[in-house]
Amino acid sequence: MAEGGADLHQMDPEAFREHVRSFQFWLDAVEGYLEGTEYGHQPDTPEAILEPLERDRLITVLCNYCMGETAALEGAGGLIAIAPNRATKVFLATQTVDEGRHLEVLVHRLRELGVAEPELEIDRRASPKLKSFKIRLHEFVHGRDWEAALFAQNVILEAMEFAVFHRHARTADPRTREILEGIIKDERRHIGFGENELGRRLRGNGDVRERLREVRRELDPLVLGCFEETLASVGTPSDERVDLSRSYVQAVERLGFA
Repeated sequence: MAEGGADLHQMDPEAFREHVRSFQFWLDAVEGYLEGTEYGHQPDTPEAILEPLERDRLITVLCNYCMGETAALEGAGGLIAIAPNRATKVFLATQTVDEGRHLEVLVHRLRELGVAEPELEIDRRASPKLKSFKIRLHEFVHGRDWEAALFAQNVILEAMEFAVFHRHARTADPRTREILEGIIKDERRHIGFGENELGRRLRGNGDVRERLREVRRELDPLVLGCFEETLASVGTPSDERVDLSRSYVQAVERLGFA
């Protein structure tokens, strides 16, 4: 229900879009799955006993997640300045808070696993492909290229993270699983925003569509390379890695970028 008891499905499209991009909607959404948690998991969730190699692989994976969330945090914050209207700026403010929380809980998880200096470990272990993606995303933002930056962040990066986190959560230790499940709920909202915003801009605009096809051709190899490295680290069989890569491709192609 919207503010004042109105049915969301009875609102006109513009009012609906403004409501789902509001801080009020965001507060209502996150309260349901964050209440009672500390750093992304319940305080009494037990710590799993991990073999040294298993622990080391998890640390590498979490370092890559931290690099991705850092890219998203800095990207979302930068996009606020170039967003086309107030409601979009407000949504990106909520997304910036989400990304900051994701980074905080993932860094805390590294500390729980015994990593004394997470920042150094993240820089040492994160994939070079992911670092290159982060640099390119920031170039789009700093160049005030609204469509390319939003496409790279809220469609390409979020779709990759959603697929990887969803698969990892199925086999993760209890604390890591709870953290990832909370992040996944946020990613759904971010992807939906990106698809809606870009979908409306692409209708009948061949120039923007072709521009984003170029962006995708540039970034796909980086994303799919990160997919392969990360999923292999969490023990995903090769056939499942192919399926998850396909789910990422399908998420991007919903906007018509075949």
